[in-house]
Amino acid sequence: MPSARKVGWAQLRVGLLALVAMIIVATLVFLLTGSKDIFASEATLYTFLNDSAALTEGAIVRLNGIPVGSVGKISLTGSTDPNKVIRLDLKVRQDLLSQIPVDSLASISAENVLGTKFINIKKGQSAEIVKPGGTIGSLDTREFDEVVQQGYSLLTALRGILERVDKIVAVIEAGKGSIGKLIVDDEFYDRLVSIVAEGQKISAALASDRGTIGKLIYDDALYRDVRNSLARLDSLIEGLQRGEGTAGRFLKDPALYEEARQTVGEARSLLSDLNAGRGSAGKFLKSDELHDRIAGTITRVDNMLERLNAGQGTLGQLLVNPQLYESVNGATRELNGLLQDFRANPRKFLHIRLSLF
Repeated sequence: MPSARKVGWAQLRVGLLALVAMIIVATLVFLLTGSKDIFASEATLYTFLNDSAALTEGAIVRLNGIPVGSVGKISLTGSTDPNKVIRLDLKVRQDLLSQIPVDSLASISAENVLGTKFINIKKGQSAEIVKPGGTIGSLDTREFDEVVQQGYSLLTALRGILERVDKIVAVIEAGKGSIGKLIVDDEFYDRLVSIVAEGQKISAALASDRGTIGKLIYDDALYRDVRNSLARLDSLIEGLQRGEGTAGRFLKDPALYEEARQTVGEARSLLSDLNAGRGSAGKFLKSDELHDRIAGTITRVDNMLERLNAGQGTLGQLLVNPQLYESVNGATRELNGLLQDFRANPRKFLHIRLSLF
């Protein structure tokens, strides 16, 4: 059985080991999550702002985006100067003061609209370096506030979009609309499945030797017919290229080409003459005198037709006067009867004629 001394020594070693482990864990956590170097000394710089913009103590201080320290105390100055209402104590690493000229400017920034705010020092161009306890200038925070307000407006618009998207999703989940029916309507799903099944049947038919397309793919005779047709077409094209036949001669024969060209030229010349008013057809198209004569003739014919329709003249009376029509019709019947009587008994009329002499 171990003695009490050994037990106590063992407990002490366990406690020391646990303490060392805790210290190591704390150090690792601090190094991994913290922005400070525990072995680096710090110097305090001051800057003044007109508004803290909800900046908190312990916020990171960056030099052109690189962490160099943290924000210490944030306090009211009580000054009447609107640009020196807030004083910030900036805890900056001592070894990095040589990188901060006296004309550097501090401003409030944020990684994004909802991100944590920090102080960003924009490095100046002066050769003089800021001293511990020195003051650096600052930028107006109103521009940052405007950016934040714009970010809030953007978030409001994004929230409205998300609400509309949520409504659309609710409509879809309720089975309304085409997409909603596609998701929740069993009948529509069954129809879609049947369409897919029909498509599979068509694909199977195409894969077999049934049907026109299937025969075109699998039937050797049809394949040979198509190949022979293509061969004849190729032969025809070769004949055209060699100048065979009318079409081939038209493509290859320079004389036929010249004749066609001359014919086209003559047609163009004929059209030019027509447009210029030369020849009978050209005068018919372009001559104002001939146009007036034709128009006058048409006018006279129209007037004559109007007089005929009005019953003027013999032809007009014949067209519109029933009595004259009946008289002419009766005279025609009597003349027809006389001719029939003459053909039946011509001697009767000859006797009368002879008796006159």
